[in-house]
Amino acid sequence: MDLDSLVAIDVHTHAEVGADGQSSLSPALMAASAAYFKAQGHRQPTIDEMAAYYRSRSMAAVVFTVDAEHLTGHPAISNAEVASSCAAHPDVLIPFASIDPHKGRAGVREARRLVAEYGVRGFKFHPSLQGFSPDDRIAYPLYEAIEELGVPALFHTGQTGIGAGVPGGGGIRLRYSNPMLVDDVAVDFPELRIILAHPSFPWQDEALAVATHKPYVYIDLSGWSPKYFPPQLVRYANTLLQDKVLFGSDYPVLTPDRWLADFEKLEIKPAVRPKILKENAARLLGLSPKETSA
Repeated sequence: MDLDSLVAIDVHTHAEVGADGQSSLSPALMAASAAYFKAQGHRQPTIDEMAAYYRSRSMAAVVFTVDAEHLTGHPAISNAEVASSCAAHPDVLIPFASIDPHKGRAGVREARRLVAEYGVRGFKFHPSLQGFSPDDRIAYPLYEAIEELGVPALFHTGQTGIGAGVPGGGGIRLRYSNPMLVDDVAVDFPELRIILAHPSFPWQDEALAVATHKPYVYIDLSGWSPKYFPPQLVRYANTLLQDKVLFGSDYPVLTPDRWLADFEKLEIKPAVRPKILKENAARLLGLSPKETSA
């Protein structure tokens, strides 16, 4: 990976289909997500296709799936498969993994193996979809391992399109994605790098408070077109949090093309733009110029 040649690092993209054609979500939840994002003609690109897409745009992307089998009953795409597929495209793809906290000790062992053997660079949690509160002690052994491994934990926060419009929301509880629940995690694991994913509607102020107060808590801007960002998020991104805000799209439901086109119109200081688009993520993920040019 040649960091200098990249125009941006997208820290939030989804592997939605496995090599065997397995979808990351059930048909009902996938359809609800596509409808929520108004993603007409939404398709599920393979990881090879994602690599070609980002390579053609001189961007890198963090790629993950979500292991939510405990709540949904739908089997997850293999983390090892995602990581191996990303390893075939090291110039543009950065593998994250997802482990359901309900897996207990087996999940902890898997986390260590994925980092040691597959080069995974972080872990994705979706509390609402995985059916747990971030401050539930069931997840603490997994957090402890991730903190020790020195890689970030990315938490979905705020509203979700998954289950939207499905009776009962498909069993998905929005309250688990309140960023204040992650504040306890930041206290109890003070060296753990945490990313709060998305503008956190309806808890945007809470997310800003946590990221401002806790030195290792970051915010990614995925899942929303920048033209819809609340004013306080833009204000903090320009000032207090300019070193802790990250570009993310939520590809494939929201493309980086659309996100970047709208971001160009946002009132962001010229000196802050490159931090959001690439520099903050490169530092957080340990993508130093020396490392990436090797």
